[in-house]
Amino acid sequence: MEKFTVLTGVAAPLPMINVDTDMIIPKQFLKTIKRTGLGKHLFDEMRYTPDGAEVAEFVLNKPAYRSAKILVSGDNFGCGSSREHAPWALADFGIRCIIAPSFADIFFNNCFKNGILPIKLPKEQVDLLLDDASRGSNAIVSVDLEKQEITGPDGGKISFEVDPFRKHCLLNGLDDIGLTMQQATFIDQYEGKQRGGQPWLWG
Repeated sequence: MEKFTVLTGVAAPLPMINVDTDMIIPKQFLKTIKRTGLGKHLFDEMRYTPDGAEVAEFVLNKPAYRSAKILVSGDNFGCGSSREHAPWALADFGIRCIIAPSFADIFFNNCFKNGILPIKLPKEQVDLLLDDASRGSNAIVSVDLEKQEITGPDGGKISFEVDPFRKHCLLNGLDDIGLTMQQATFIDQYEGKQRGGQPWLWG
């Protein structure tokens, strides 16, 4: 998993509440188990018309936000079904940080496991960042995970909280497999001992 240290990029405003996972990645795109290739279908039903044409008014179709790395949205982001394809699609598009007043629990947890930093802030601070994000290509926001600090386009700073263990995992690029492999020496020792004592288990 890619490390998350300091992320600087355009922040896209999506001032909607209850953005559910079917809006993030519609059910017809859940057939794959690959984490790549889903970015083009992110918010598919809002980004495209039924015949596949882009909806010019949708924020991620606007020239200023096509390469957005940060998404600022409303309450209860990621609600609905527990599909992990939702953070996969966001990450594949290039979104590495989502800022909202609240998140659905399963989506919130899945973000950390896929290299995305979800940040909870009071609505008043989210509203300020939504206003910053409305500046288009000038909506450059920096998120420093080590300092737990967001810097807006005008240099204003907002502090945020993050679980220490999850912070450690993001800073070091550790997903569940990476965490397990940190114990590789002990795993090898155990398997070696088992091979000697119970060789029939190893064919």
